[in-house]
Amino acid sequence: MNILFIGDIFSAPGRLMVSETLPKLYDKYDLNFVIANGENCAGGFGLNKKSLEELSQLGVDCFTLGNHTWSNGDIVGILEGGDKRVVRPLNLAPGTPGAGYRFYSVGQQTVCVINLLGRTYMEPAENPFVMVNCLIKELEGQADYIIVDFHAEATSEKMAMGYFLDGRAGAVLGTHTHVQTNDARVLPRGTAYMTDVGMTGPRESILGVEKDIIIKRFLTGRPERFEPARGDLQFNGVIISFDNPLRVRYIEPLNLVKLSL
Repeated sequence: MNILFIGDIFSAPGRLMVSETLPKLYDKYDLNFVIANGENCAGGFGLNKKSLEELSQLGVDCFTLGNHTWSNGDIVGILEGGDKRVVRPLNLAPGTPGAGYRFYSVGQQTVCVINLLGRTYMEPAENPFVMVNCLIKELEGQADYIIVDFHAEATSEKMAMGYFLDGRAGAVLGTHTHVQTNDARVLPRGTAYMTDVGMTGPRESILGVEKDIIIKRFLTGRPERFEPARGDLQFNGVIISFDNPLRVRYIEPLNLVKLSL
């Protein structure tokens, strides 16, 4: 089983980079399943119907979200409609539409994708450790592979989740900071782990946004309208290859660059 997880896709530049990169990765790595964090797909804030359909046609099977879940109005209809391609954070308030985990059939095997939201330096949410612990127990025997996207700010919180689920999930992958970390590895009990997968979008930017806008905000303290940066593009992701549900063959970070002409 070869699974690709694409780091936060940022706006139109990120979608463009996926369109130019993903078909090549399907061939090179013989991919079986593709997950992408999609909470920045629509103009940098949220996921809308257009970006969902565009990226699905390119080969993304599952979209996870995060703290920008509600940043685009389309998402309410997407979640209320039960779109099985989208997994919102598990630990949102009770009664929230959508699902915090979903099952996907891949050949004769089943992949379960779980989305969690961190609490350190983030908006209020239910305890992700308590909720995923209960869920993992409920899922026993129902999925061959469990992949967790932990959308969180603090590296310590992400690492704690990795060790907490070590041996109980196939992979625990961090998202949100838009900066790829250099710590992809297999934890002692067999779980593939990476603190942050990174961002797919404008390379010469600050988290995808035009540099001067963010610098001005730091200089003046005033709010500024964010605009996606132009120029060079990057594709951040990670490949997890499994020999079987109990054994990770390898975890390989991807940091691909397309230079503007």
